[in-house]
Amino acid sequence: MNAVRNPQVSIDLLKGSPEPEVQLAVHTLVTAAHEADGNPPLSEQTLLQLRTESDPDAILGAYAYLQEAKDYASGELVGAAIAVLGAAGTPGTLELAVHPAFREDGIATALLESLASRIKLAGLRAWAHGNHEGAARLAEQHGFISVRELWRMRLVHGDDIPAPVMPSGTRIRTFNPATDGPAWVAANAAAFAHHQEQGALTLADLQARMAEDWFDPEGFLLAVDEQDTILGFHWTKVHPALASADSGAGLGLGEIYVVGVTPQAQGTGLGKALTLAGIRHLNSKGLEALMLYVDADNTAAVSLYRKLGFTRWDVDVMYAPATGTDSVE
Repeated sequence: MNAVRNPQVSIDLLKGSPEPEVQLAVHTLVTAAHEADGNPPLSEQTLLQLRTESDPDAILGAYAYLQEAKDYASGELVGAAIAVLGAAGTPGTLELAVHPAFREDGIATALLESLASRIKLAGLRAWAHGNHEGAARLAEQHGFISVRELWRMRLVHGDDIPAPVMPSGTRIRTFNPATDGPAWVAANAAAFAHHQEQGALTLADLQARMAEDWFDPEGFLLAVDEQDTILGFHWTKVHPALASADSGAGLGLGEIYVVGVTPQAQGTGLGKALTLAGIRHLNSKGLEALMLYVDADNTAAVSLYRKLGFTRWDVDVMYAPATGTDSVE
């Protein structure tokens, strides 16, 4: 699709969860960007909060609507910047998407300026999914620097995966949606006490994900002891095929969604066993490829995944205001 030069847009600022028609327009925008770039421009957590957030002060969105452009209907959503605001003293997150046909025309800058009229951008941490050149330039222009790299790793061949060896006194069973929710939330918080995003998941967050079309309890593996206490888990996910071949189109894309082990079971080999069990489950579905997210500085996890055949595929970068930067508002 050829870029449309100098489109005229209007920007709406909306607090909280927008109306269904806006959410549908955001979904259409995200799909177009995902198919063009190979990366979803907005995270799953942001999209979930847009649909379910009950606190109107928790989200501020800037939405750019087309007013005039040749061969395009007016009123189309061509850009969105979503700020999910953190609790007191906690940075919020910022994510942005611009339709592939309307890039390089100042829409992203206009979206950020609209947000900055209401909130301090310096209180946010911005995610660039895929870290495209335009995102890096935009971050630099606004005084943001890279502070975290989240790798996407992918396994595209069909090599056999070793059978998991479970620690003594443990077994794997599948998640029971009717009864396991509260216990899993507690186990997840313990396993990720050091991880602000994952460790903060609530029962409501879990239930929102369970309501998604992709949720499958058979792919949500729990490691339990003889008293059925959750010691670890491997939650897998299957993404539907997209038009882009780079996204695993055709047979879908399996994801090692989250693997966690509670403190009392760490160092027992349970994490590796759960990883293998989840990969074998996904492989049984005949998927095009498997993928996962891992922090670039988590050398132990990166080493394990490389030994299993995963290679670096892409990277998401978090940007934060440079030290001493006071001008970004």
